[in-house]
Amino acid sequence: MSGDAGFASAERDLVARMRQIRWLACVLLVLSLLIVAVSAYLRLDAAGLGCADWPACYARVLAGEPQPLHYGFARLLHRVAASSALLLALLLLWRCWRPYPVQPAARHALLLVLLMLVLSVLGFFSADPRRALIGFLNLIGGLGLVSFSWRVAMAATSRPDSGALPPFARLAALLLTLTVVAGAWIGASYAAAACSTLPFCALGDGDAGMMRAFNPLLQPQAPPPLGDAGAALLHNVHRGLALGALAFFIVCAWRSRRCSAWIVCALLLLTLVTGAATIGSGMRLWLVVGHGVAAALLLAAVATLLKGQWGKKEG
Repeated sequence: MSGDAGFASAERDLVARMRQIRWLACVLLVLSLLIVAVSAYLRLDAAGLGCADWPACYARVLAGEPQPLHYGFARLLHRVAASSALLLALLLLWRCWRPYPVQPAARHALLLVLLMLVLSVLGFFSADPRRALIGFLNLIGGLGLVSFSWRVAMAATSRPDSGALPPFARLAALLLTLTVVAGAWIGASYAAAACSTLPFCALGDGDAGMMRAFNPLLQPQAPPPLGDAGAALLHNVHRGLALGALAFFIVCAWRSRRCSAWIVCALLLLTLVTGAATIGSGMRLWLVVGHGVAAALLLAAVATLLKGQWGKKEG
């Protein structure tokens, strides 16, 4: 009897611990989304996105020496959210590993903390907007915060896996990942104003422009002009990959009948609509920020789909 009582007590403790891990991860997810949104606002506002004499005023921040940071409300909110997220992630890591590791939540929590530390180090090199690679890594890292926070929350949930996905689901996820990478590089290289047409951009001439647009060590002194060949190709790659990913995910949702697959399709469509509205509106700042937040939610939804949660089949 004492053994059964001890087992029941240990099981109750584990359930309570998993509930706390899930709650901490969900709070961290909200903070990560806030960090993504405020970071995007600060970066894009400094770049002059959608400014009065658009696009002539875009990326004037690249000219001359980096300007000192202005600590207004948005930057203060970003610092508070980032500091709170780091403290919360350390607490989450401790709850995942002590008194014994709960896998895979503990592994995801460790990766989350390591990512936060890397982003903190990158922050020391972010003052110069001409460091495109640093800006790119910050963008990808911010999206990773959302994804890993949600992965910890899922790992602390006892939902059963709903079976194998169609074989092309992972191909769709790969296409989406490449879409996000291309979009992040568009933002980091200040190529947003190089294409103002839908659904695709007319490609100009010039191999030099193409080499410059895809150079990972690029340090732009000015944004690529409207119609720049390399920047236009980058836009086309981003949009083409997004449409391809949407087609694959729709087929995946139709064949698997998973709720998570339809959520991915809906979020991907929302991301496409906000992207198109951004182009059509002359790069409204709030639309670009919304586009980035939608992309972060989309990656979390894809993680849910690949894990097999929210996947009860109909019929």
